[in-house]
Amino acid sequence: MLQKTFCSVIALAIFSVSDAQAETAQTSNTEVEMTTPVFEMFRLAPGQTEAFIRSMAEWDKVSIAGGQPPTQLFLHAGGEGWDVLLYKPARPKPTPAQEAAMAKKVEELGLPTGALYFVTVREKMADHVHFEASGPTTAAQWVAELDRLRADKPRKK
Repeated sequence: MLQKTFCSVIALAIFSVSDAQAETAQTSNTEVEMTTPVFEMFRLAPGQTEAFIRSMAEWDKVSIAGGQPPTQLFLHAGGEGWDVLLYKPARPKPTPAQEAAMAKKVEELGLPTGALYFVTVREKMADHVHFEASGPTTAAQWVAELDRLRADKPRKK
């Protein structure tokens, strides 16, 4: 049931990319390696909603320290089977300096990493769906890419 709800919420998250992010992507003259857009949908363990969201706020501090945007957080307002949807839009991959700044912030905040992170975050959730996507794109752009790929590689009979 969580996966069905997840599919219907993806469209909302895809179009939530801010105008500033879209404008930056369109006006950039240099090719930058980007991260993969990621969606995560959680059904939280009873009584763990506030702790989960507070934890997300701490991890957002880490992202910000490395020049990365905070994760977009959507809270349940209707439907069934989920509590929180996280959307991490495509963004430039962090540089070594940004990664070092984020590691320093993790240490400064005393946040768990590795297996300790896994155990800590799992205590707060009852169910979780993780989904990576390409995009955002339009149907016309996707069809044009298919046509280009087909033109580059003729079909065998």
